Amino acid sequence: MPEFSAVTKLDNQQIDYYDNNTKKLIPRQDWMKEFASTEKWKNYTEIRERVQQIYKLNIHDLMRKFSQSHGLHSYQRMYGCEWMNGTEYLLMFDKYAYDGEDFISLDMKRGEYITSVQQGVTTMWKWNKNRAQLAFLKQYFKNDCVYWLKEFLKLSKADLEIRAPEVSLLQKNLSSPVVCHVTGFYPSGVTITWLRNGEEHHEDVDLGELLPNEDGTFQKTSTLRVPPDEWEKNQYTCMVEHMVKAIQKILTEDKIKSNNRPTEAYMHFCV
Repeated sequence: MPEFSAVTKLDNQQIDYYDNNTKKLIPRQDWMKEFASTEKWKNYTEIRERVQQIYKLNIHDLMRKFSQSHGLHSYQRMYGCEWMNGTEYLLMFDKYAYDGEDFISLDMKRGEYITSVQQGVTTMWKWNKNRAQLAFLKQYFKNDCVYWLKEFLKLSKADLEIRAPEVSLLQKNLSSPVVCHVTGFYPSGVTITWLRNGEEHHEDVDLGELLPNEDGTFQKTSTLRVPPDEWEKNQYTCMVEHMVKAIQKILTEDKIKSNNRPTEAYMHFCV
C-alpha cells in the first residue's frame, strides 16, 4: 500500500493516478495520453509531489490532536465540482476526513471552513484567518474547476446530450429477487424508488451503486427481495426519476425479463 496516492475522476471514471512509489502521474484513459504530453502534466505532477509532503506533516499533527502516538491512520481530501451542460447548475465541494470520518469542509455559501469535531476547531480557525487562500479557492472552484471539467469532457469526446433512462425488470429464476435495472441515462443523477400499493416501500430493498457504461452513460439497479406471492397480492412499482422523465414499471409476471420467462419490454412514461 503506498503511503500517499491521488486520483482524478471524471463522471466516476478514473482518468489519472499518482502515488509515492511510482512518483509519476499516470493517465488512466487513452484520451488522457494526449494531455499527458503537455507542460501542464508536468506541473500537475509537481503539485502532487508538494501535496504529498504537506500531507505527511499534517497527518502527524492530526495524530497529536486525536491523542494518538502510533498505529495506521488515514488523512483524505476530496474536492471538485459538478456541472450540467446547458444549465446554470454548479455544485462545488472540498472535504477532509481523518480515519474515514468527516474532519473539516469548506462551506461554499459562507466562504469559510466548518467542522463538526472538537479536534478540527483550531484548524478551522487557522484556515479561516487565511483570507487570501479562501479567495483563491473561491476563484478556483467557480472558474478553474469548471474550465478543466469542460476541457476533459472535450478530450474524452464525451456525448453531453441528455439521455433518458431505459428501465427493465429482471429476474434470474422464479425464486430470485426482482431487479429494477436502469441504464443508458445521462447525466448521472437518478432516483429509484419501489412503491407498494402507491406508497414508498423501503423494506427488503437493496440499492446498487452507480456504474458507468462504455458509451459515457450510466446504469443503476434496485433489488426487491419479496416472495412472488407477496407481489402478486400487492402492487409493486419501480419508480425511476431522472431530469428527462419519470418512469413507472409495474411489477407483474408478464413484465419481467427472465431466463425462464422471455417477454416483451414494457414501459410507462409519466410527465
